[in-house]
Amino acid sequence: MYRPTLVAFVVLLWSSPWANGGKVLVYPVDGSHWINMKVLIEELYSRGHEITVVRPSDSWYIKPESPHYKSITITSPVGFDEEQVGAFVTTMLNMRRKGASLWTRLSVAYEAMQNFYKMHEQMLLMLRKIFENTELMQILHDAKYDLVLTDPTIGAGVLLSHRLGLPLVLNVRWIVHGEGHQVIAPSPLSYVPMPGAELTDKMTFPQRVKNVLVYFVTCFQYWYITESNYKPFVHRYFGNDVHYMELFQAADIWLMRNDFTFEFPRPTMPNIVYMAGFQCKPSKPLSKELEDFVQSSGEHGIIVMTLGTLVEKLPEDVAEDIAAAFAQLPQKVIWKHKGKRPSTLGNNTLLLDWLPQNDLLGHPKTRVFVAHGGTNGMQEAIYHGVPLVGLPLMFDQHDNFFRMKARGVAEVLDIATVNKDNFLEALKKVLYEPTHREKMKTLSNLHRDQPMKPLDRAMFWIEFVMRNKGAPHLRTESYKMSKIQYYSIDVLAFLLACVVLIFTVFISTVKFLWRRVFCRNKAKKE
Repeated sequence: MYRPTLVAFVVLLWSSPWANGGKVLVYPVDGSHWINMKVLIEELYSRGHEITVVRPSDSWYIKPESPHYKSITITSPVGFDEEQVGAFVTTMLNMRRKGASLWTRLSVAYEAMQNFYKMHEQMLLMLRKIFENTELMQILHDAKYDLVLTDPTIGAGVLLSHRLGLPLVLNVRWIVHGEGHQVIAPSPLSYVPMPGAELTDKMTFPQRVKNVLVYFVTCFQYWYITESNYKPFVHRYFGNDVHYMELFQAADIWLMRNDFTFEFPRPTMPNIVYMAGFQCKPSKPLSKELEDFVQSSGEHGIIVMTLGTLVEKLPEDVAEDIAAAFAQLPQKVIWKHKGKRPSTLGNNTLLLDWLPQNDLLGHPKTRVFVAHGGTNGMQEAIYHGVPLVGLPLMFDQHDNFFRMKARGVAEVLDIATVNKDNFLEALKKVLYEPTHREKMKTLSNLHRDQPMKPLDRAMFWIEFVMRNKGAPHLRTESYKMSKIQYYSIDVLAFLLACVVLIFTVFISTVKFLWRRVFCRNKAKKE
């Protein structure tokens, strides 16, 4: 009996996913970006792959120990410090609350640019430590990873993959130069709106002027933030003939965290794989206490409010106005709020330090989601078909909510001017005008109507890169071309020169013949 059992065990072992598991080196970004990277890591682990995560010693979200991955911890102050992030967010909110003057907007933009500049500077210092640690680099080489999976919001994982000579998969919406499509796919400014411009793909002439101006402002921002940091680093470690953006554009697969229920129609590329909503899942039952509170709402249902992980409390006057508006509604409200308890808080509102966002959005009694506009929250709202009231605060949140408003599924307020009356008006509009809910249900159906789940699609392409040692057949070589070559300026100049030459020869020939005939006729007359 022993031998057949042993044989069966060996067969089972070799037929299991672990037998064909790959080795993945992950270089993530801390904060909310880690939340969706963690989903990919856990799914890869469940399929038998071995995961190693590179993290700074002061990471906020990325823990050194996990059942799903091993970690390599680098002593470096690059992680997200909770207190510093909170202070930065508070500063941004206070500056916005001072008013929407040009000076205030410029101050907010400058403060954000300085913080991004410092983040990239510190990250490259950490990467320099890794590159110059010969023992660590040898360990990474000897591990024989199949690929590097990274979030290119910072460039460390991209540069590390090229240093190790490994295939590269990006978990991406944003890169160091802004929105990912802008550097990998054709992006005509005539109908592809720039992030932050708050425009659709149908632009009037003034709007196209605005789009072009935003493009140039964006180019300046990334020249200041990115070029000055990455260019000298890449020249030092990869050679003077290498442009840092080429290393991003050489990625094998771009796992894009959006799709065309969220994105406006635009050109794309063969190695861009859309996985919007990959982190979304059916809701789980609520705790008894929370379920009892939700059920007590009766036919009116509930409102869910959270402003994400970075904003734990609002300015007191804003919180007072929001609480007062909630108190005038028959719906019950579940609000993630860690600040001072508002004096205007009604009996219908429950304050929590943490709430199960996905499970509440999937509850049949949820009527409205009040959110800040983070990509994860937007995708979960679409997945569950819950209309939105927006309080965008910073970064890409305004742009995200503009897209939702353009589709008729959200009402959006400015944190600088929000008060009890306009907040209550926005809530009533979404609660009682059926168009918001109907349009969101349509959007949800479009998002769900696809041949395979977004997470399964992401897994297929990650494993595809492992099996085939990359995906160069899907990658355009256009990134190796100069702008003169890419836009065929040299070809146009050559053709123009040919036309000018032919025209010149033609005119010269005509002049020559004319003179010859004219001179001959003149001689005959004489």
